[in-house]
Amino acid sequence: MNLKIHDTLDYSVIKFPTETAVPKEFSQLKSFKSITYTEEECSVIVPTDTIDLTTATAVDAGWFIIQIVGELDFSLVGILTQLANPLAENGISIFALSTYNTDYLLIKTVEKEKTVQVLTQAGHVFE
Repeated sequence: MNLKIHDTLDYSVIKFPTETAVPKEFSQLKSFKSITYTEEECSVIVPTDTIDLTTATAVDAGWFIIQIVGELDFSLVGILTQLANPLAENGISIFALSTYNTDYLLIKTVEKEKTVQVLTQAGHVFE
């Protein structure tokens, strides 16, 4: 599978109360960003130190992003397991995120070198 390290920014995964409005800084960000609302929370992924955290209930910084290159058909099976299994076997935790086009893995930056090594050994190619 072809993979790309999304960019060199440090990302944070942030939890807000469900009633939180989309942060005003969110729409101005040009890099990867994500916001998800559920009945229990509002989760935001943005480059670290780019939005107001006043109402955040939890912040976890120090993540980097790997993108699966290309558009993935919804009928494909096992895409994430091809990445998650070798990482899990090497003690590397992931935070997976899917969009309409493709999948992304957020992995702690301290595991970046080991992650690239493990995925390369598993036959994946980084751009």
